[in-house]
Amino acid sequence: MPVVIAIDAGTTGVRSFALRPDGTPAGYAYREFPQHFPAPGLVEHDPDDIWSATVATLAQLLGGLDGETVAAVGITNQRETAVVWHRRTGRPLHRALVWQDRRTAARCDELREAGHLDLVRRTSGLVLDPYFSATKLEWLLTEGGVATGPDLVFGTVDSWLLWKLTGGTDGGVHATEASNASRTMLFDIQRLAWSAELTALFGVPESCLAEVRPSGGRFGVTAEGTPLPAGVPISGILGDQQAALFGQACLEPGLTKNTYGTGSFVLMNVGDRCPDPVDGLLTTVAWTGLDPAGAVGGTQACYALEGSIFATGAAVQWLRDGLGLIAESADIGPLAATCDDTAGVHLVPAFTGLGSPWWDPYARGALVGITRGTGAAHLARAVVEAMAFQTRDVVEAMTAASGQGVAELRVDGGASAMDLLLQVQADQLQVPVARPVLLETTALGAAYLAGLAEGVWGSAGEVARRWQLDVRCEPAADPADADARHRRWRAAVERSRHWARTA
Repeated sequence: MPVVIAIDAGTTGVRSFALRPDGTPAGYAYREFPQHFPAPGLVEHDPDDIWSATVATLAQLLGGLDGETVAAVGITNQRETAVVWHRRTGRPLHRALVWQDRRTAARCDELREAGHLDLVRRTSGLVLDPYFSATKLEWLLTEGGVATGPDLVFGTVDSWLLWKLTGGTDGGVHATEASNASRTMLFDIQRLAWSAELTALFGVPESCLAEVRPSGGRFGVTAEGTPLPAGVPISGILGDQQAALFGQACLEPGLTKNTYGTGSFVLMNVGDRCPDPVDGLLTTVAWTGLDPAGAVGGTQACYALEGSIFATGAAVQWLRDGLGLIAESADIGPLAATCDDTAGVHLVPAFTGLGSPWWDPYARGALVGITRGTGAAHLARAVVEAMAFQTRDVVEAMTAASGQGVAELRVDGGASAMDLLLQVQADQLQVPVARPVLLETTALGAAYLAGLAEGVWGSAGEVARRWQLDVRCEPAADPADADARHRRWRAAVERSRHWARTA
């Protein structure tokens, strides 16, 4: 029986996942890779570490399969992270600048003050924020000391892995697709092509950019020298949050999901019409390459509204690694559940600024309301509630912008395993929150897209029918009490904003 493999290259590690044609998992493997923090607000990865983790997880995964052949490979990845390498040697030219990196905040201010925001919003659907790739790449080509020239190659993490898997210096494919390209701030999301105006603005030579292909379609085949057999088609690529939208079967306009990962990302499918820019939110390409019937081969794009929250799981890691209050990330739920509320404590986890709907790179983390009676359980619960409050802020902005309410929020990601979080979220949104049986929806979306391209599944509708509910939490709290808690949260947010600029 064939399997489809998804490589999920996330922010803190790589997961390789195998899926059978009946939609059941055939195995997975995970490997973390080092995080580098050269200075406050700076976050880097070594691209070779990402590749090594990919090789290790693929080898472990394939070693555990019981004679299954591999029908296709899909790739999903942390978005916005900027990777540069040398075309002939294959060596990275600098550590990758991660989406969390804030070093270009001042440059974004300069561009905004110079009047470039309208061009960026209208063309890319994004905002001027160091979150995105363009100012990272500009920094690499100036202060980072990376030289331009015919051998310079730029890509997001999907492009780096695709190039390595298809042979690297020996004929590797340098390509990407629109969901990742739309996060670079260099891509015209209506024309579905690199923007000459934006590449000129950021001083990026178009010769270093990847070819943009349909998300669902064959990009190349695996080369000799990787754990995968040679000749396996790589046939689906999506940015991680768009892959989760696909894996959550949010295939119709209005369907909405939230992924609680290192950060949290709320995406609403808005169909094949690119909406006008919306304050506080992003407009992004969800995927390309599917026809109206959900089969591979279409030319239209599907778009999404997105709210990007920078720190949710990162706050759990801070409790674990920074404060030592929990031994494992999974300990936060049981600890938080030992108290009924936070006793007035609020944590704003703006460790690298605030994303949607604030877009404030100068915000910093704030812990307010502590008293002599504040304990570890209160802090744990404050982290859990911060996830729900930030999501409410985004959903309210999204509802106002789209004119369409969210009838149900589908959730995934590591923190969604906490029933406490789901209940707090349902209470804050006053809508049901639904968790599927398979939480690996990011990998699932990439696997489904790759399998669709290679005929393992016939249509996106067939994929959607495989979505299975695990837990559905209905609102249980008094709406007035939920609103009061949210107002206190918003007061804490105001105390965290602009901190790095005024301190």
